Amino acid sequence: MITWFRNLTQTWFAKVLFVLLVLSFAIWGIEDTVRNFGRETAVVSMEGGDIEVPEAQMAARRELQRVQAQLGSSFEAEEPLRRAIAMQAVEQLIAERAQRAEAARLNLATPDAAVQAYVFSIPNFQTAGQFDRLALDQFLRQNDMSEAQFLQLVRDDLQRMQLSGAVRAGAPAPDLLARAMVRYEQERRIAQVVELPLLDAPEPEPPTEAALARFHANNPDRFSTPALREATIAVLTGETLADQIEVSDADLAAAYDARRAQFETAERRDLQQALLQTEEAARQIAAAWRANPDFAAIQQQVESAGGAALSLGNVPRADLPIEALAQAAFSAPDGGVTDPVQSPFGWHVMRVAGVTAGTTSPLSEVADRLRQEIALERAGDLAFDRANRVEDALAGGASLADAAREFGLTVSRVTLDAEGRDAEGLPAVLPVPVAARAEALRAIFAAEQGRAPRLQELREAQGFMGIELHEVRPPALKPLEQVEADVRLAWTNDAKRRAQEERAAALLAAVRGGQTLEAAAAAAGLTSTRMGPFGRQPEPGTPGLTVPRELLPVLFNIPVNEPTMAPTAAGFAVAQLLEVVSADPAADAAALENAKRTAQQQMADDLNAAYIAALRNRANPQISPTLLQQVVP
Repeated sequence: MITWFRNLTQTWFAKVLFVLLVLSFAIWGIEDTVRNFGRETAVVSMEGGDIEVPEAQMAARRELQRVQAQLGSSFEAEEPLRRAIAMQAVEQLIAERAQRAEAARLNLATPDAAVQAYVFSIPNFQTAGQFDRLALDQFLRQNDMSEAQFLQLVRDDLQRMQLSGAVRAGAPAPDLLARAMVRYEQERRIAQVVELPLLDAPEPEPPTEAALARFHANNPDRFSTPALREATIAVLTGETLADQIEVSDADLAAAYDARRAQFETAERRDLQQALLQTEEAARQIAAAWRANPDFAAIQQQVESAGGAALSLGNVPRADLPIEALAQAAFSAPDGGVTDPVQSPFGWHVMRVAGVTAGTTSPLSEVADRLRQEIALERAGDLAFDRANRVEDALAGGASLADAAREFGLTVSRVTLDAEGRDAEGLPAVLPVPVAARAEALRAIFAAEQGRAPRLQELREAQGFMGIELHEVRPPALKPLEQVEADVRLAWTNDAKRRAQEERAAALLAAVRGGQTLEAAAAAAGLTSTRMGPFGRQPEPGTPGLTVPRELLPVLFNIPVNEPTMAPTAAGFAVAQLLEVVSADPAADAAALENAKRTAQQQMADDLNAAYIAALRNRANPQISPTLLQQVVP
C-alpha cells in the first residue's frame, strides 16, 4: 500500500492536486491579512482627528457609570438604553473634536499656568480652602484616568470655554422680552371656587344583586387576576457549586503565595506637603523646614511665598501617582524633609511626620477566607463546564427538570405574575439570588411557550438560568362571591363620583345661564370660596383656601366671568374667574433683572448649541455603524 502511494505521488495528477492544495492553504492563511487590508479602525472619521474604538468605549463606560450613579445601584440598563448611551458618548466626543479643531484653527492657546490655576480652583479638589492632592488622586482613580489625560481634558475645556464665551457674549436679552416674561410670571388671578369632594357626597342606596353583578362584569380590569406564567426555573451559579469543591492544603499554600499582596498592608507615611511655584522658593522652604519642623510656621512661610501647604494624611505609596514624589517621600527617614521635586503643578517639598510599618497576615489567619475564594473561583469554572453539559443534554431532548437534577442545578416550578407574586398575591419564591430577581422575572416574561429551553447568562448572579415555560394564563375575572366586598365598595365610590359630577355639572350650567357661581352654590346648598390672588403654580396657603392644582391651567386660559369645571384628586371642582391682576414689571426691579438674566441665558444656550452644531457639520463626522456596536458598554 505504501509503495502504491509513493508511485501515485509521482504522477502528473498528484502534482497538480498538490499545487492546488498549496495555493488553497496559502490563500486561507493570508485571508485575515487580505480582509484587514484597508479596514477602518476608527468609529468616527472626521476633520480634527479620528475617534478610535478604545477611546469611544472608555467614554461610553464613563457615561454608563454616570447614569447608574444617578439612578441607583439597582438600575440595570437594557440593550436599547446601552446603545443610546454609546451614541451619546460618541456624539460628545465628536463635539469635543470639532471644537478642538476650531480652537486650533483660531490659534487659541491655554498656558500651563491657566490649567494649574483652574485645577487648584475646583471645589472638589480643596480641603479647608487649600488644594488637596489626595482628592485629585481619588478622582483620577474613580474615573480610570491618568493625570496627563485629566490635564488634557482641562486644557480642552478651557479652550472650549473661550470659544463658547465669545459666542454666548453675543446674546443680549431685549428689555421688551424681559418685561413680557415678568408680566406672564407675576400675573395673578382671583376666582370663586366650589369643591365637591367624594367624602361629602350623599350615601347612595345599596345596589341590587343585579346591579352589583353588572358592575362586576363591566369592570373586569378591576376584579381579575393578573396574567400568570407557570414555568420551571433552573439556576446554576458558582455559589451553588462551591460546596462540591475540595481545596487541599497544598492548593491553599500555593494560592497564599500567589496572592500574598492581598494579605499585606503596605507601609504608610504621614506626609506634610508644601507646593511652590519656583525651585528657589522650594529650596528655601526645605531648609527652613529642616531647621524647624513646626508645620504651622511652615504654612505661614509657604503662603507668604505664594504657595500652599497642607497635610496629605497617612497614605500608602500607591496614593502618590507621580513616581518622583513617591520615591522622595518613601526614601526619606521618619521626620525627614525631601529635596524639592517638580511636577506639572509646581515644586513639592514633603516632610515625613510619621511612619506606619507594613504588616503581613499569616496563612493561618486567612485560611478560611482564602479557601472559600478558591472554591468560588473553581466553582465558576465548574459552572461553565456544567452549563455546556446541560446545553448538550437539552439539545438531546432532555427536559429542563431532568437536566437540572442530573447536573446539580437548583430547580423550582413557579407560577407568578410580572411583579413576582403568586396566584394568592404573595411574593413567589425564585431559586435566584435577591440581586438577580428582577432579571429573572424579565427573562420569564420574555420566554416563549413551546420553545425548547436554553441556558442564558444570569449577569446579576454570575451564573446561568434555564426557563421552560409550561403555561401562560391570561387575566381571569374572579367570581363575584370571592370579591363581593371589593365590588360593593367600588360601586359605592362610583355612585358618589357620579353624584358629585352631576352636582358640578349643574353648577356649571347655572353659571353659564347667567348666575354667579356664588349664587348658584348658595341655591344648591353648597359653600363657595373666593380665592386669590394666586399664581400659575400651586402655592401653599391656608388649608381649604388653596386652588386645586387641576384648575390652575384652565383658569389662566379663560376670560373673566367664564366658569370651568375639573375632576380633582378628591372629587370635582367648579370655578368662575372673577378678576385678572396684571403685573407691573417696572415695580419689581429684581424680578425684571432676573428675567433678563434668564432670557439671556436661554438665548445664549440656543446660540451656543447652534454654533456647536455648525462646527459638527463642518467637521463632517462619518460614524461606522459596525464599529459603533463595539462601543456599546
